[in-house]
Amino acid sequence: MFRVFEGRTANEVWRKVAIAFRSGEGAVQSSRAGQTREILHSAMSISDPTQRWATSRQPPINIAFAIAEIVWIIIGRNDSAFLNYFNRQLHKYAGHGDTYHGAYGHRFRYHLGIDQLERAYQVLKAKPDSRQVVLQIWDGRSDLPDSSGKEASTDIPCNIVSILKVRGGKLEWMQILRSNDVYRGLPYNLVQFTTLQEIVAGWLGLELGEYNQISNSLHVYEKDLEYISGPSSDQRAINVDSLAFPKEESDEYFNELAHNIETIIDQRVTAKELVSMVRESNLTQSFRNMLAILCAEGARRRLQQDVINNIMNECTNPVYNYLYECWLLRLGINRILRPNNI
Repeated sequence: MFRVFEGRTANEVWRKVAIAFRSGEGAVQSSRAGQTREILHSAMSISDPTQRWATSRQPPINIAFAIAEIVWIIIGRNDSAFLNYFNRQLHKYAGHGDTYHGAYGHRFRYHLGIDQLERAYQVLKAKPDSRQVVLQIWDGRSDLPDSSGKEASTDIPCNIVSILKVRGGKLEWMQILRSNDVYRGLPYNLVQFTTLQEIVAGWLGLELGEYNQISNSLHVYEKDLEYISGPSSDQRAINVDSLAFPKEESDEYFNELAHNIETIIDQRVTAKELVSMVRESNLTQSFRNMLAILCAEGARRRLQQDVINNIMNECTNPVYNYLYECWLLRLGINRILRPNNI
């Protein structure tokens, strides 16, 4: 039977999952990385995918990394340096090479010799009632273990397929995962694929439908169990930005943001230049808000904490401000948010 978790927001669903595990649900299951508690065959449903942030997770998520990963995926990249700058621990889980084997965006746009996102857009534009728009991430040729059980890579994709349907003028999204780590994976997975849903809906000029997800192995490593509960987040920490734009505009914005990230990770660029980058950006506000988070983190990593406020004062999205404030507090850095940006 399915274990179902439903809510309006990702945070509501996250809290229900966390409560289930903290209440003792799940069977003990060994794995290559340690013992877990596992719920088999879980299903999740989020009725408002724009509210995609698990704000109750403690410690808080790395929002700059999450935003950089969105850009990395939609552009179709698989280079490790782009992401490693924002998450210095990533290589421990995904490998030490110049590229990541299971990069979702690269799988969507290049790996199979076809740009699946582009084709999905074309098909649903021409035939909205199609039931054949399935985006493949898993590739048995590259991902199945060998006959002895040896893994093909340290970075085998946990997300294996996305299924898109248009119903009632809304884009419905179904995501299927073979394996889903509640602490390290789930909060980021919800951000990744609800964002893709919103982007593609914008390309098609559609409203957002529900986001649904099947996690065949929903699990928590026992060493992480203490981290999956947290206090309720500030109810004012909502996402007010839309990333739904016509395809030409959307592509332009994401390409520019990717170029900005290349500048941010270049250590020759000064923190003062990062402030100017945000203030002088011609990006629309929702993308400028993402840029502000990325530049603030770039300033922090340059040990120029005094300019973080100058950058973050340009950010108007309450949930971004809240999550970045939580991230700084996690790192022992105090920053006072403006009341209207909480």
